[in-house]
Amino acid sequence: MLPVFGICLGHQMMGLALGAEIFKLPFGHHGGNHPVRHVESGRVEITSQNHNYAVVGETLPEGSVVTHVNLNDGDVEGVREPCTAGLLGPVPPGGRARAARRPLPLPGVHDLDA
Repeated sequence: MLPVFGICLGHQMMGLALGAEIFKLPFGHHGGNHPVRHVESGRVEITSQNHNYAVVGETLPEGSVVTHVNLNDGDVEGVREPCTAGLLGPVPPGGRARAARRPLPLPGVHDLDA
């Protein structure tokens, strides 16, 4: 099984599918150089972003883990959901992950390597 990633709109759609709430950002996240902290390691990643909505972290289902947080405004930028079997198909080892941002400077197949 492969992990399922939802990036930008996919991140929001997966949040909605799991019952989380979405809210409109006052100014949106657009352009490069958005600092995002990887919660587990504390490492800061500089990302490019282009979205106007964000997932409300407090409304994520039980078992979801916020993995990345925007350092500018504290919004949820990444989530791992280990407990979604049946809702979105079989859960791959390590769970599902999604992100609202695009890591820089090497976009591509290694975008979400942690």
